[in-house]
Amino acid sequence: MTLNLASIVHNSRQLHADHTALISGEKRISYRELSERVAAVALHLQKLGLRPGDRAGLLMPNCASFSVAYFGILHAGGIVVPISYLSVGREVAYALRDSEANFLIASQGLEKVAREGVQGSKHGPQLLIASENRGPLTTVYGAPIDPAGFTEPALRMPDDTAVILYTSGTTGEPKGAELTHFNMYSNAQYAAERVLSGAPQSEPMRPGDVGLAALPLFHSFGQTCIQNACLFGGAAVAYLERFDAQAALEAIARERVTIFAGVPTMYFQLLRAGNPAGLDLSSLRFCSSGGAAMPVEVMREFDDRFKVNILEGYGLSETSPVATFNVLWRPKKAGSIGLPILGVDVRIFDEKDGEVPTGEVGELVIRGPNVMKGYWRRHEATREAMRGGWFHTGDLGRKDEDGYLFIVDRKKDMIIRGGFNVYPREVEEVLYGHPSVGEAAVVGVADPEYGEEVKAYVALKPGAAADPEEITKFCRERLGGHKYPRIVEILPSLPKGPTGKILRKELRGRPR
Repeated sequence: MTLNLASIVHNSRQLHADHTALISGEKRISYRELSERVAAVALHLQKLGLRPGDRAGLLMPNCASFSVAYFGILHAGGIVVPISYLSVGREVAYALRDSEANFLIASQGLEKVAREGVQGSKHGPQLLIASENRGPLTTVYGAPIDPAGFTEPALRMPDDTAVILYTSGTTGEPKGAELTHFNMYSNAQYAAERVLSGAPQSEPMRPGDVGLAALPLFHSFGQTCIQNACLFGGAAVAYLERFDAQAALEAIARERVTIFAGVPTMYFQLLRAGNPAGLDLSSLRFCSSGGAAMPVEVMREFDDRFKVNILEGYGLSETSPVATFNVLWRPKKAGSIGLPILGVDVRIFDEKDGEVPTGEVGELVIRGPNVMKGYWRRHEATREAMRGGWFHTGDLGRKDEDGYLFIVDRKKDMIIRGGFNVYPREVEEVLYGHPSVGEAAVVGVADPEYGEEVKAYVALKPGAAADPEEITKFCRERLGGHKYPRIVEILPSLPKGPTGKILRKELRGRPR
């Protein structure tokens, strides 16, 4: 059996050739045109030397060209390495270097950081700048893409890697989660047929539905639950380059958006924006939330105001990402992440990897067709995460008598700021690079808008001088926009235990 994730696009062409697939400003791109452009990009990349299994970085904001390039790389047999458009040069360089990427496709607006990344990667992948001048991905690095002709997608096996998503660890550099064609295909199919449609009781996703790509497409949530699921189901994808609450409301009204997926921060901001212009938002029929715990009151207020039932789910980059979800045909329990999706097993383990009784707290572990192949060339990390054939999430939770799952806390020190993962170790490494910083510790503090905000505690070297604003600026220049600490507190020294380890628990207990 062969399977190429790009077949999502081409299968939908067979069924919905003249229906809209992508909405790019005033332009509507049909499934026929999308399929042709994807195949043309693939042929162009193959002529430039891309071979099956080669890695290609993708550095773009949300736009139609992202989707065309994404499926073009897959069609050619390549592996997509999405890179955050919030990244600075050294972060781009790391992703390119670690994945040993052969290409980097970047948008014109990100050319400077793309060049910095290529130069810093040391092995010099080919840089292709995508032009939007005449429409989504009509030229790459000055070379026109000819949509004439069509080649079949490269043969890929279900267990071949389709996408490498970089996810940081608490004790080291970011790791690349290898997601296979089957991981991503099956997760998109479930999202299209069960999650985003509300089936079996409501109408399934169909041509005429419009999903708003408000979530960043470099992230697995946006990729699977909007881009891939909508294109699987024959719906259209409309794009927000970057999330803005007012722009999102205007897009929902203008494009008659029916499907919205977001993190809790987005729902908070949509509520705060209100609707002073009296926009017609009645097209919206389905909303989902993930990436962080949804405050119960925010969910209730949104449900009441927009007359849409938000369904909450749970997943990670390593699980493609959907692992659990609430569904319309069973009662929604406030605060619950729902039930395991079809074919996925989620259990609660103790520290010895034994299952705990119903209602008791332990670590969530997952196995199923959505679980990654492993971490790219990190065999030890893979063995640790996949002990006994179960992916160990590092999240603490419990299961009730009806099988519904609840997240209680995070075993790891990870911070979730507005749905984006921030790992203290990565931020601390940057802080320690400041010439005046002697000690540093980063924690998450409660924030009404973002869920958590990144706070850095630092102690200066003897005789050194620095102020919080200077340290924040230093970090902002070296970290992505969601990672740098907005709050910096300078202390004479940081609390430590008997072994000299900095006590994060004590720092978390301090006033913000």
